[in-house]
Amino acid sequence: MKYLIPNDYMADPSVHVFNGKLYIYPSHDWESGIEENDNGDHFNMKDYHVFSMEDAENGEVTDHGVVLDVKDIPWAGRQLWDCDVAHKNGKYYMYFPLKDKNDIFRFGVAVADRPEGPFIPQPDPMRGSYSIDSCIYEENGNYYMYFGGIWGGQLQRYKDNIALENGATYPADNEPAIPPRVAKLSDDMLQFAEAPRPVIILDKEGKPLTQGDTQRRFFEASWIHKYNGKYYFSYSTGDTHLLCYATGDNPYGPFTYQGVILTPVVGWTTHHSITEYKGKWYLFHHDCVPSKGKTWLRSLKVTELKYNPDGTIQTINGGG
Repeated sequence: MKYLIPNDYMADPSVHVFNGKLYIYPSHDWESGIEENDNGDHFNMKDYHVFSMEDAENGEVTDHGVVLDVKDIPWAGRQLWDCDVAHKNGKYYMYFPLKDKNDIFRFGVAVADRPEGPFIPQPDPMRGSYSIDSCIYEENGNYYMYFGGIWGGQLQRYKDNIALENGATYPADNEPAIPPRVAKLSDDMLQFAEAPRPVIILDKEGKPLTQGDTQRRFFEASWIHKYNGKYYFSYSTGDTHLLCYATGDNPYGPFTYQGVILTPVVGWTTHHSITEYKGKWYLFHHDCVPSKGKTWLRSLKVTELKYNPDGTIQTINGGG
């Protein structure tokens, strides 16, 4: 595995191929001085850099500098967490979660003329948006946004896209787990074109994974890619530190659990993207080895991702 940006702390990489290059859109860790807690207040990120590279294994990484800053977002409160970027009709659209002035996570959109930015934010958050961890998937001219994260990601505060009066509700351990969400984007890429839908993850018997199944149930970090005609929905189990995946026949799901992509890394969080480039597949993720184990100072890594003949993914040792 290779560390990509050894001189700074970056995490939560979203990676796409634009104009024949790999573009990396990570969150940016820094020494905020905020005490660590389960809500992630210590992850007080305040800007984004964009990086590009032409060789995933041995190439030089170009830092295009700061492309969006909290201070430039009119509705900003704090915590500029992980983002993703999509390309349509010559424009690049960045979807970012950010707490508003009431400390509620919303999604914003920022627009650029080039994949390396700079990105100019829209004046308001997306209508009806909530929670964290955007992933944008395009197929046949349709763009889908996957999102959601529990605990500090606030997904447990919503049911049927409506905020709960008591602030948060977790299912019992034997009840279906809180699902991530997916929604098609509008033609102008600035809003949802429909109400977000639940993304259901099933076991091999066709039953939804339960909230107590912490080795397999969704926690955060949605990502989706397509391989040999199948949709692969991958995600983090959060407190059990696994990257898992499930497969389906439709962008909306349901998806059937298949296994573990990455075993635990050094550091609390696991967040990733999967991208094909020059005939190979790669897993981009992070760990905390360079910061000597501090769970909130993370560094980006890349490693080749390999499939078995039956389409299953070979498990990678995270080293944690």
